[in-house]
Amino acid sequence: MTSISFGGTSSGFQLGVNHGQIILPEERGKPRAKPISTVPLPHDPDFVSRDGLLEQIHTKALVPGSRIALVGLGGVGKTQLAVEYCHQVQQQSPDTWILWVHASNMARCEKSLRELADRAKIPHDHNTNIFQLVGAWLQDEVVGQWLLVLDNVDDDELLRKPLTTESNNSTQPPLRYLFQNSNGSIIVTSRNKGVALNIARHSDIIEVQPMNEAEALNLLQRKLSTFAEQQSMIQLVKALDYMPLAIVQAGAYITHHMPRCSVLEYFEKLQKSDRKTARLLDYEAGLLYRDWEAKNSVLLTWQISFDYIKRKQPSAADLLSLMSFFDRQGIQESHLRRQKSQENNGKSHLERHEEGSSEDEETSSESEADDHLNEDLTTLRHYSLITVGKDNSIFTMHRLVQVTVRTWLKVHGQLEHWKEQFVYYLYSEFPTGEYENWGKCRSLFPHIKSAESQPPNSKDSIQKWTSLLYRGAWYALDSGYIAEARAMAYKSRHYRQEGWGAEDEDTLASSAILADAYRQEGRWDVAEQIEVQVMEISKKNFGVDHPKTLSSMANLASTYWHQGRWNEAEQLEVQVMETRKLKLGVDHPDTLSSMANLAATYRSQGRWHKAEQLEVQVMETSKLKLGVDHPDTLSSMANLAATYRSQGRWHKAEQLEVQVMETSKLKLGVDHPDTLSSMANLAATYRSQGRWDEAEQLDIQVMEASKLRLGMDHPDTLSSMANLASTHWKQGRWDEAEQLDIQVMEASKLKLGVDHPDTLSSMANLAATYRSQGRWHKAEQLEVQVMETSKLKLGVDHPDTLSSMANLAFTWQSTGRSAAAIDLLQTCVTKQQRELGLTHPHTLSNSETLLEWQTRQLSIEE
Repeated sequence: MTSISFGGTSSGFQLGVNHGQIILPEERGKPRAKPISTVPLPHDPDFVSRDGLLEQIHTKALVPGSRIALVGLGGVGKTQLAVEYCHQVQQQSPDTWILWVHASNMARCEKSLRELADRAKIPHDHNTNIFQLVGAWLQDEVVGQWLLVLDNVDDDELLRKPLTTESNNSTQPPLRYLFQNSNGSIIVTSRNKGVALNIARHSDIIEVQPMNEAEALNLLQRKLSTFAEQQSMIQLVKALDYMPLAIVQAGAYITHHMPRCSVLEYFEKLQKSDRKTARLLDYEAGLLYRDWEAKNSVLLTWQISFDYIKRKQPSAADLLSLMSFFDRQGIQESHLRRQKSQENNGKSHLERHEEGSSEDEETSSESEADDHLNEDLTTLRHYSLITVGKDNSIFTMHRLVQVTVRTWLKVHGQLEHWKEQFVYYLYSEFPTGEYENWGKCRSLFPHIKSAESQPPNSKDSIQKWTSLLYRGAWYALDSGYIAEARAMAYKSRHYRQEGWGAEDEDTLASSAILADAYRQEGRWDVAEQIEVQVMEISKKNFGVDHPKTLSSMANLASTYWHQGRWNEAEQLEVQVMETRKLKLGVDHPDTLSSMANLAATYRSQGRWHKAEQLEVQVMETSKLKLGVDHPDTLSSMANLAATYRSQGRWHKAEQLEVQVMETSKLKLGVDHPDTLSSMANLAATYRSQGRWDEAEQLDIQVMEASKLRLGMDHPDTLSSMANLASTHWKQGRWDEAEQLDIQVMEASKLKLGVDHPDTLSSMANLAATYRSQGRWHKAEQLEVQVMETSKLKLGVDHPDTLSSMANLAFTWQSTGRSAAAIDLLQTCVTKQQRELGLTHPHTLSNSETLLEWQTRQLSIEE
């Protein structure tokens, strides 16, 4: 520092004591020092340009005195962007000072500034307020143009607390000294948007997001030493949430472990479990282009943020802990508010009321809880640990962040506590699977799927968790998510069996719903095994006439019906019906349900008169006991209409179906599944009457509503598309029918499997369309496949298998292969006579056709 002396008459006099420091500008005329760069990292040749971010920084830095903040999750590439921008500025503007300060804490920031002062030849000693000195130097116009980067300003203490040391007692926070100028530009990198807002205007904050897919693939390819298959790379970068540090880390791991680890193998390891993922994310590779003090592991990088939040705002850390168990997308604010409400002093609303809490106190408490939740959500958003959707009420998290939080909780012995909190919340909120609850079920179902993979440890929690999976399976089955239902039901049953035994009442309930899932998947043999077991245990434990036993018998009968074992189904259904009449009464809903089931079996057997008798009885009793517009009454009317339709009594069927449809629209709504089903039934009757335009209108309406309400690949939606294709087929619009048939077949294969009965039915429909178009070869290919698969999957005597044989016989007959067609149809008729009976409509129809073909063949031979 330039010294000051007093001469003349004032010599020897002390004017006063200066306990601070006097900072003087450099003397005028002193040669200007040559600008330098203190950027600690070299240019990274593997740097991938990020979607115009460097251009954004450059544009904002053109404004004199600009302060720019790069904000984002740790490991997202903020520092690398700043480094790259600095090297570009140095190359384009050699006369600009490029200054880099590590600002992660007070000690490192001060050390960095002293090194900067040394390299810039700014005089100072260990007592100098280095922040004030560098700040004054930056203000000196003699210095010229400069760019200052403050890296990792994550803590607000450098912006909030005045600098106090033995030699300095400042009235101002240290970093404020650096901001009092307009001669250069400042770039700040921070994980904490809240801190950044204290430095830069909101418009000058650049939120650095993970890479897009193309950028991520480019980065991974650069970090790998060998070529990798494109699809595996796409899977990996997606699994890594397109996070640059995670991608660099993966590239280093794969390269280090080559050839024992490929991109695909790394991806597969990443998917196995939280533990395996955490081990991979904890891999510390020596990265040349990263600050030596920065953690090279994604796991440790993010856990630094967690630790800071835990220390500064424990409630936000608690919220983050809970959110790490939810499905990463669609975390609704309402879920978090209800959880906070449940946590309120650990007491329910009822308990607080009983203790005499007033409504005003409760309202005030809830309002305070809302304020705290908003503060916590803001903190997590500022650290980029969560993001908010467009409507500001739905939050998302990166999957890797969730895994890292759960790993962090495990290290701190908190994993089980928060897992139980998550399960308890869902258990209290997720309702049973009735249609009235579908709205709530739909919003919570993704989180039920998340809970499915995270079983808790304590017995009480396991009990709630298995109950939650049971309810989830119930909703999933009714919603058409059959695979998800089966998985949930399986786990529910498995854990209940282990904890409470195979004969426990709840275990039997899980077994029943698992069998239902298998039945809907067309895996009837597996369903049958489980249902027989449930039935036998129920008979032993509850008695043969207990309602639970009767329900198990009804379930088994349903499986027999799907297998085409109608006689066995009938025997069980008669037994269930008669016992219920005796035990519950003839007008009990369960009795009526058993009568309806038996009537459905009679209908399948072609015993329409017996079906009609039962269905009339069920309908009249339902009207009397439940009311004419009760859903069960409407269902009974629809069943009777189906029997009328099978008998060709279309006018009576139509009358009932119109009534059911109109009442359903009024009582249930136009898009309720039962309403859509009633419209489909009426369309079928119109189709049978040759009223194809009316049928088409209804079919289209049902299909569009099903797509919107249930989804494109829901079984009911696919069924509605098949119905419309059938109408088009009847109209001779075969190209349109073909398009729909193909769409239904492909979706069924994907959703249900290639050998599911519904898939086989869709293939048969497409074959029928090909047959109508005269495309015999394509029809034959499909029909052979359907027949062979049906024999294998359903059995050689199943009604659907016999139908497939008849279809193939018709195609052979059409192509002039009469002898083969007659032989195949003869086999089919013989089996139908034995399995379905001599008077069954299918037997009679095919017998007539067979006789016609045989007669024609004889006349040709003669």
